[in-house]
Amino acid sequence: MQFEDFFSVVRERLGNDKNDENSSRKKTDIPTGLLFKCPRCRNVTFIEEFNQNGKVCPNCNYHSRLSAKERLKITVDDGSFREFDRKMISKNPINFPGYDNKQKELREKTGLTDAVLTGRAKIRGLDIVIIVMDSNYMMASMGSVVGERITRAIEYATAHKLPVIAFTASGGARMQEGIVSLMQMAKTSGAVARHNEAGGLYISVMTDPTTGGVTASFASLGDIIIAEPKVLIGFAGRRVIEGTIKQKLPDDFQSAEFMLENGFVDMIVERNKMRRVLAHLIKLHKSPEVKEVAENE
Repeated sequence: MQFEDFFSVVRERLGNDKNDENSSRKKTDIPTGLLFKCPRCRNVTFIEEFNQNGKVCPNCNYHSRLSAKERLKITVDDGSFREFDRKMISKNPINFPGYDNKQKELREKTGLTDAVLTGRAKIRGLDIVIIVMDSNYMMASMGSVVGERITRAIEYATAHKLPVIAFTASGGARMQEGIVSLMQMAKTSGAVARHNEAGGLYISVMTDPTTGGVTASFASLGDIIIAEPKVLIGFAGRRVIEGTIKQKLPDDFQSAEFMLENGFVDMIVERNKMRRVLAHLIKLHKSPEVKEVAENE
């Protein structure tokens, strides 16, 4: 739909009088929150249609970022999510100025207590442990609480013989917690290794963006690594890498498609197919022990 068509529809909805002397001004007076303009193709869509489409642009298939709660809503069975460690709150281990106030503001704004939700849930009746990062909270940077929640969730899955699904979206380590943040890379990776040794299934789903220390740790250790279309995946930024190697990188460098072509991810799955694909993968890898534990709890 052309942008001009939206204006006529909006004028109709608002009931603008054509004879109104201010009609020319009202023609461009579009209410806030009515339209979504895609940052990739610049096409305009009604926000209602955009939301109904899973926050995916109907014109170019741009997958917009989702909050952790939005991701859970379209992924797990209704009412099945049971959150872990909600009361766990970040401290200020290196006394970073303003960090405590920043955390308080974000908790009030997002309704989260940190940048990741973890818990037990079901996907099409199949028991799982799910990890969902939320980029609205300090760009889902991995501090001590994020790392601890992820580690505990994976350890729970190992103990209960459940598969783990992690939706990653992060800017990397949280600089406000210094070396404590960097330690979470080893801690989460160790939990994944123990889960693997116990025969557990771990599926990593990379969403936009998955970068830095998260990419360099648990996000890249999945038995199966999935990515949404055209998301940013990498460690250091493009300019840093180009400045280091003194070479021009390909235009699609660090995109999901580039990573798939070079063997970094196993498949690219569109958002409207993700739930079905995840359920199918779990069924393929499901063992009798998992079924027994799930039924007996």
